[in-house]
Parts: sequence; structure tokens; C-alpha cells
Amino acid sequence: MSEADLLEYPDVAAGTGVMERQAIIDIGSNSIRLVVYGGPTRVPATLFNEKVMAGLGRSLDATGRIPDSSIEAAVRALARFSRLAEVMGVKQLRTVATAAVRDASNGGELLDRAAKLGLDVELLSGEEEAEAAALGVLAAIPEADGIVGDLGGGSLELSRVAGGQVLDRVSFPLGVLRIAPVRGTRGALEKLVKEQLARAPWLRRAKGLPLYLVGGSWRALARVDMALSAYPLPIIHQYVMAPSAVPRLARTVLETSREQLRMLPSLSGSRIAMLGEAASLLAVLVRELHTGSLVVSAYGLREGLLFGRLPPELRREDPLLAACREEADVQGRFPEHGELLDRWIAPLFPGGTDARLRLAACLLADTGWRANPEFRAERAFETGVHGNWVGIDARGRVLLGQALFTAFGGGANALGELAGLAGEQDLRRAVRWGLAIRLGQRLSGGVADPLRRSSVRSEGKALILSLSGEDRHLYGDAVEKRLRQLAAEMGLEARLAS
Repeated sequence: MSEADLLEYPDVAAGTGVMERQAIIDIGSNSIRLVVYGGPTRVPATLFNEKVMAGLGRSLDATGRIPDSSIEAAVRALARFSRLAEVMGVKQLRTVATAAVRDASNGGELLDRAAKLGLDVELLSGEEEAEAAALGVLAAIPEADGIVGDLGGGSLELSRVAGGQVLDRVSFPLGVLRIAPVRGTRGALEKLVKEQLARAPWLRRAKGLPLYLVGGSWRALARVDMALSAYPLPIIHQYVMAPSAVPRLARTVLETSREQLRMLPSLSGSRIAMLGEAASLLAVLVRELHTGSLVVSAYGLREGLLFGRLPPELRREDPLLAACREEADVQGRFPEHGELLDRWIAPLFPGGTDARLRLAACLLADTGWRANPEFRAERAFETGVHGNWVGIDARGRVLLGQALFTAFGGGANALGELAGLAGEQDLRRAVRWGLAIRLGQRLSGGVADPLRRSSVRSEGKALILSLSGEDRHLYGDAVEKRLRQLAAEMGLEARLAS
């Protein structure tokens, strides 16, 4: 079955529905964070995000306790977050706590004080934490097949994912705060990691697989790699690192001052102190697991908690297409436009290569009309390349951006240094998508019926547009021009069927 056969076209492009405003308070070992979500249920949008670096786990191994000052900082943060959620109209507030509260002898004190604020805190087990992080990765990268690694302040969770399922999971006391005392001692970290990994025999069967990186410390490390490699697309989700780059990263982090690191784009200052621990642990894991590649996920535990409560039919939805349908519902002029347009141009692109990206471009092709006419192509390009999408890698973003740029009249040369992220043949196909979309929109005026009653196809050396009855009056100069542009790009002769 081709990729095109797997696409689903709803009768009406109604998206996945809009969720009630939800929020999660995540009490971690290093930080406490409130995230408020809204928008489409399958791919909820972040409406608000704030963290407090409370450091609950900073002395856990030495004392077995959360410091009193950290408890006070946590309670202040929880009081603020609880009130914020209330005034923001949050309908569902979920509060979870992880390794530091789970392992500290006085963790119950923090839970009691949270309860007095009206917060019912779920104390996640290590396996529940691992499961949630893995579900977060699957929510954003449904085809993920490998090991999910979620690095926090107090623990490291590893999970095996494949076929949209979480197959195995384990939690280790290897958070960045906990490994700091042993990192400087030669061989100590390697010995500790080997001992811990031996507790999970399933890891021996998972060697050589990709490692999906979750957690702020590893995302920060990936941003350092982006800067070192002059990567042209500053989007962290599905950024891929070669395992061979990790030793260089570790050396760079150790040899670079904090002041220099603070100058790197989008690098959180609160993460810089623990970059050395994050890099050292990653280097050991890559060696022990013989990691095939490193893939960064912007989704993690919190998104996994939301995803885990969705019904199966919503979990199966393509996250990119769900988000594009929602964008079309909000910004588009005409219902059904994207799906109909994709059906209309599909005969020109047999084989279904990148069919879901083509459909995404069609869904977004009716969303840029509010922009200044002089900048519609640029805005469309920005939407495709820099949009807050998941379920799409760098290559996919580049193709989506090129198709939309061309569809809005920008021509074929949108990419600059981004062109190296996709192949030449892929880019030519994206340009053709854009020209075909442009033809369909001009012919139909964006409404449904002309697309339903007409067709476009390639036959021999001709690109043939078929119109019937009164619709033949739609073939004006502008339509003829766009038909010829598409035909020229495809090396064909434009023809109106008689």
C-alpha cells in the first residue's frame, strides 16, 4: 500500500476538535513548571509556560532530604501556579511529582503542603515517569522505533518504543544532579552507568537503535551542537545528532566558559550549569548502547500525560495533519478546501512519495490570505518551515515551506542555505506541488464545486486540464498562465481538453 493510500480525508475538514483548557504542574527534581494547553486535542498548543528552578534534588544523595529552602521555593511556586491556573480558566489541572519527591525522606512534607493549596499531587513511580515520556515521544514522532531517554535532575528513564507502543521501561537514579559528584572521578561514571543498565536486560536487545532525547538538559546540549555545526534551521524538534558528535560536545562544554555559552541562541541559562553532566552521561550511554543516531524530541512527560488519556482513534491521528487541519479551520476561507485540492492534484504525482507532506501543503494553502499581498509568499514559507509542527523532520519542513512559497507566487527559489536539508529531486517535486496548488486555487476561486467537476492529468507529453459545461468559462487568462507554468516545470505541453 502506498503512502497516498494511507491518507485519510474526512468528509469535512473539521480538525480534531478543540480541547478544554488544561494544565499540568510538573514537580521535577531540578525545576517546577506550569504549562497551560489549549487548541486541537491531538496536538495541544502551549498557551503558557513558566518554570521555577527549585532544586529539590540538589542534595538528595548526600542527605536523603529536600532542602528546607527548596521546599519553601516549591510551595511559593505551587501557590502561584495554582492561582494562575484558576484565573486562566483551566478546566483540568493535573499536578505530578517525580524522582526527588519520590525518593526524599521528607517528600511527604511537600505533598502535604501542596494539598493545603488544593493540589492533589500524583506521585509518579519511575516506570510511570518512563511511560509518560515515551508516550510524549510517540505523540510527536509516531514512527519512533528505538529507545526514549528522559534525563531529569533526579533520574534517567529509558523506554523501548516501536509500532506506536511502549514495550519496556525502566528508571535509574542517574539524573544530572545525582551524577555530579562522580563525574570528575575517572571511570566512576562509566562504572555507575554500567551497573545500572545491567538492571534492564531488555537493553541488550536494543543496542544499535536510535536514542530519542527528552529533557531540558539534553535539549540544551543539542542547541550547543546546532551552534557548533552552524545548523541552518534553529528548531529543536527532530534535530538529529550523530553519536560521533557527543565526545566533541562534552569537550566543548567543559572548555567553554558560562559567559560564552550564554551567548548561544535559545540556550537556557538555567541549564548551563548541568551541561557537563548531561554531556558526560550521554557519551557513556552512546558507547554502552551502541546508539545508531540521536533524535531530539520537543515532547516529553507532560505531553505524554495528555496523550495517554486520549481515546485510541485520536491517538492514531497524524499529528502534522491534525495541526494543519486545525490551522485551516481557523485561518482558511473555505471548508473542505485542503482535502479537495489534494485529491485534485494527486493524479500528477503517482506513487505517493511524501503524500502526507503534499496534503499538509494543500491544507495550509488557504491560510495566508490575511497577510500583506507583498509578503504572502514569505509568510507562507515561514509557516511551513518554522511553524510549531510535530510529526515532521527538517527535510519535511523544507519541502513544505518550498511548496507553500511557490503556491503563493514566490517562485522556485525560497530556501537559501536550507536547500541542503533536502534533495534536489525532492525540492523540484515540492515546486511542482506549489504550482499545481496555485493552478487549482486560481481555477476554482478556492471553492469546492469547480474542483469536484474538473480534473488535471498528465498524458504522454501533455498536461491536460478537463472542464465541462459552464465551467469551461473558468478557463481565463490567469488559469491558462498557471497551467502553462506547471506544464513547463514538468516538461510537458499545456492543453485544455476538448
